[in-house]
Amino acid sequence: MRIFISSDMEGTAGVVDWEQVRPGGDQYDYYVKLLTDEVNASIEGALESGADRFLVNDSHGRMANLWPGSLAGRASYLSGRLKPRYMMQGLDGSFDAVFFVSYHGSMSATKATLSHTYFPAAFAEVKVNGRVAGEGGINTLVAQAYGVPVVLVTGDSTTASELEPFCPGVRTAVVKHSISRLAAESLHPDTACDLIREMARDAVAHLAEARPPAIALPAEVSIRFHNSDYADLASRVRGVERTGDLTASIAGEEPLEMFDTFITAVLLCRGLVE
Repeated sequence: MRIFISSDMEGTAGVVDWEQVRPGGDQYDYYVKLLTDEVNASIEGALESGADRFLVNDSHGRMANLWPGSLAGRASYLSGRLKPRYMMQGLDGSFDAVFFVSYHGSMSATKATLSHTYFPAAFAEVKVNGRVAGEGGINTLVAQAYGVPVVLVTGDSTTASELEPFCPGVRTAVVKHSISRLAAESLHPDTACDLIREMARDAVAHLAEARPPAIALPAEVSIRFHNSDYADLASRVRGVERTGDLTASIAGEEPLEMFDTFITAVLLCRGLVE
């Protein structure tokens, strides 16, 4: 049984500040250790229910945060920031389930610590079929394309509530409750890992009941930008239709094609400032 794990970092218990998740920050190494422990907890829980192969896609920042030799279950490690499918690189139909570990809420969420949607300078809000979608919601397009269920998400309560409509029945390990964008009440790290391990074990034990994401097709990804420069750039991508001064949409019958179009727009917008 093969599990695909997409790991971010902002959803880790205890994380509330950008300096904690940026290389070079005084506390970065400590919080990478906490993230690694949470990823490993998800692997350990899955192992207890019969999973035996894992691919961890390091999806935070420059996407080279985890220490490969510290991963449990002899997990394979996919790292590096030039990934055509970004946070979902490596997923295909050979996997039995997807875990989203240490995910965070969308940019437009009311209470979500360190919230953003792929590129916070450009994207003010993204919706899929009219429903606000964080990175998890957008990423489910890839899981749906390959028919693989998303069965576990870890992070704050906002992240869990945003993902559930796209993945009915997904197990949620809520390791913190956001007070604001820069404050949260977190479980003790050991308690957080215990919860993640339990939810991962349960998710894999009930995998026969899981279903791929429920996004009605044809679908529409609607985007609201922070300024018109980003809207101008994104609309140069084939498949992105300008719908207003600060808005655009991607519509179609093929979820993988829509996701690829969105990621191309993200990368183009990033080039404006990088």
